[in-house]
Amino acid sequence: MTNVTTHGGLTVAQDLYDLVNDEILANSAISADQFWSGFDRAVHKLAPKNLDLLQNRTKLQKQIDEWLQSNSASGIDADAYEAFLSDIGYLHDDAGDFNIETSNVDPEIATIAGPQLVVPITNARYALNAANARWGSLYDALYGTDVISDEGGAGRTSSYNSVRGAKVIAFARNLLDQSMPLAAASWTEVCGFAVTDGVLEIKTSSTVTSLIDSSQFVGHTGPTDVPHSIIMKKNGLHVEIIIDENGTIGRGDTAHINDVILESALTSIIDLEDSIAAVDAEDKVLAYRNWHQIMCGTLTAEFNKNGKTMTRVLNADKHYVSADGSKSILRGRALMLVRNVGHLMTNPAVLLSDGSEIPEGILDAFISVAAALPDMSSKMNSPAGSIYVVKPKMHGPEEVAFTVEIFDMVEQLLNLPANTIKIGIMDEERRTTVNLKECIRAAKSRVAFINTGFLDRTGDEIHTSMYAGAMIRKGDMKAATWISAYEDWNVDVGLACGFSGKAQIGKGMWAMPDMMSDMMAQKIAHPKAGANCAWVPSPTAATLHALHYHKIDVTKQQAELTGKARASRSDILAIPVASRPNWSTQDIRSELRNNAQGILGYVVRWIDQGIGCSKVPDIHDVGLMEDRATLRISSQHIANWLHHNICDADIVMEVMMEMAAVVDKQNADDPAYTPMANNFEGSVAFQAACDLVFKGIEQPSGYTEPILHARRLEKKMKERAA
Repeated sequence: MTNVTTHGGLTVAQDLYDLVNDEILANSAISADQFWSGFDRAVHKLAPKNLDLLQNRTKLQKQIDEWLQSNSASGIDADAYEAFLSDIGYLHDDAGDFNIETSNVDPEIATIAGPQLVVPITNARYALNAANARWGSLYDALYGTDVISDEGGAGRTSSYNSVRGAKVIAFARNLLDQSMPLAAASWTEVCGFAVTDGVLEIKTSSTVTSLIDSSQFVGHTGPTDVPHSIIMKKNGLHVEIIIDENGTIGRGDTAHINDVILESALTSIIDLEDSIAAVDAEDKVLAYRNWHQIMCGTLTAEFNKNGKTMTRVLNADKHYVSADGSKSILRGRALMLVRNVGHLMTNPAVLLSDGSEIPEGILDAFISVAAALPDMSSKMNSPAGSIYVVKPKMHGPEEVAFTVEIFDMVEQLLNLPANTIKIGIMDEERRTTVNLKECIRAAKSRVAFINTGFLDRTGDEIHTSMYAGAMIRKGDMKAATWISAYEDWNVDVGLACGFSGKAQIGKGMWAMPDMMSDMMAQKIAHPKAGANCAWVPSPTAATLHALHYHKIDVTKQQAELTGKARASRSDILAIPVASRPNWSTQDIRSELRNNAQGILGYVVRWIDQGIGCSKVPDIHDVGLMEDRATLRISSQHIANWLHHNICDADIVMEVMMEMAAVVDKQNADDPAYTPMANNFEGSVAFQAACDLVFKGIEQPSGYTEPILHARRLEKKMKERAA
């Protein structure tokens, strides 16, 4: 580190030190000296515990490796395996039933079901888009995606296509008929609106009708006789009908409806983890500054659109007149959570008294919560007065308890009431899944969120079970015994611990942002499963996914599921090995090509451009939203096949080189892109991708961060030297 300062036993990068002192603490009651002195004491107490937990991970994995090497040749005895995992402390006993005790949870998390966005905090424009995705135009979401087919002359053209527009309007009217049905007419017949004595009157050419359920009418804007908009509600989600006789669409519409605006992303996770590439103080300062400015309400982003410079800011709240005539407000932004990193990585932004790097998760906890202090007075983000921190990649109850200890110390330093900081437990590691109830118990006064994550969970499954045998093909994983049990188990345990009406039970990401028709057909499974939020890749996807929560009342769904045990721990522990691997040479090469292309397509942007999440074309040129979770499963899968001699190193390297050329071609239009195939040895990105595969078994829990961070720092040093 250069340009550093010291405070007690800490050596801190000057730009981080200045950010905290001059910006984050500028209007707080905490002095810089109080903060750094308290932080110094806390981190020196916490860091050794962090290390002990990581060493325990290594110890458990070594024991599992040795047991599998000795007991897998003739197939695994499930009972013996489970008994072994209990004996070594990997599995915990059930300590009895309980309900979570979390309080002061905002309704977007506790009682309303809806979509959730995850967005990299280092990109201010994306972060603002996610915050502003609370509301989305249904007309735009339909018109611009494949939810509306191109058939019958309805293709997307450079200018407005009225045929396509008519399909959009028909879709929206059908939605209104289903979500807000009228007493004696269809929404296709509506030609006007009025509000009389708090009652919504809906005019057709022949009559005046009303909503079947009058309580769905929330309020209006504009005059009562000619409203500018009508606001209604379905399953807790608002719908605003925009009325404008001079609007582009409204002037040709019999009811002058110019748009239908849906309440969409209720919550957004502002991400410091998998979707960003933060390896040093420079990167962390950018991330923390953006998060702090969001919490202050001052974040802006300038960008060029059609040759014009635009400035994006946080949306204002919506003001309207409620049905009872009072002036009311609807929140204009998603409730924002911040995702910290896990317990594994360290960061050179702060050095401890022994010269070692600070555990990055501890750094995130103190700085990201301090950066959220402005909201404690403004209540702009959380009217309930809470700070929501999603904590990923925890292994078992001890690590959850350690996170609780960290947050206890953060609250004490920042003079926050106990349990102000709420924890989101990401159920994406095997030891957390099989001990989920005890993990929740460890945070029962703080937990506000659990979710499943197929990709990370599969990556951990492969690494944990590396010596059990050759894994089934990656595309077959979703049909494996353990995965359906895992998804059901997460909901079952959450409901058994009293999450309904108090906390979120979430599901994972839809990774194909250009395939919204498929999303509409498939992602309804998440609310049907009892999940009251699920991840989406864009504001448009949030608007469309919101329609699923119109169709499914998740509260009722959870009530029906409560008390039903649909999954067993034994099923979750079923290892997805191929019983008799007999793949053809072509099948093996196809699998390798698919994995290698995904690895390279993601890694080249991470290493060369510092982009942690982006839409990466797959081997079929389908754009997939990729982050480190995708990388983890692909690299571990190849490492597993290498170890079990399904393929050899020469074939893998040949495929890596072949796919590097493919990825180069896919990125040919990116002026910032550095090709790999013309200089394999000199390409830091290509070497990083190879490390992830050929050194995959030795990576802790199969994580990609150690290699990515080291290679990204190498790339940055080369750029500075040049």
